[in-house]
Amino acid sequence: MNIDKNHELTSLREERVSSEDIFDGFVLHVKKDAVTLPNGNLAHREIIRHIGAVCVIPVTEDGQVIVERQYRYPIDRVITEIPAGKLDSKEENRLSAIQRELREETGFTAEEWIDLGDFHPAPAYSDEYISMYMARKLHPGERHLDEDEFLDVFTVPLAELVEEVMAGRISDAKTQVTVLKAARMLGI
Repeated sequence: MNIDKNHELTSLREERVSSEDIFDGFVLHVKKDAVTLPNGNLAHREIIRHIGAVCVIPVTEDGQVIVERQYRYPIDRVITEIPAGKLDSKEENRLSAIQRELREETGFTAEEWIDLGDFHPAPAYSDEYISMYMARKLHPGERHLDEDEFLDVFTVPLAELVEEVMAGRISDAKTQVTVLKAARMLGI
């Protein structure tokens, strides 16, 4: 069954009447749109336009996952995440982007790449979507962090990472979704 098969239901669509730029930043672009609702009423939507992102769960031959600890300023916390990054442009090939990010952040490259699909982390207010991958047959190498990147890279067994997600100790959405999909795919 495809529960989202009617994603284009016209009876639920909102039609844009006007659009106003509120903020145009390097990563985020904020707009305020006026829309006509299905019942004909007018409403406003504040939307964050995002260039897009990618993430990867790198799994070693013995079932370890390469993860990162990183300070996240908006939430004022160090959190555990899988390697990820934003696209350089909306047209950038997503697989090439995550291969670059894995190499830059961890030093690892991979022989095998498995597409785990896409997800929208916040569709109520953003058009961002993140493409998820699993990397296997890993080879270590040298990291090439960006000037403003500070990461603590380490490994954890996939089964333990699943427990951490289920216990609520991993708050990052892309990490939660990707870990659980990879674990299911690998029978964990």
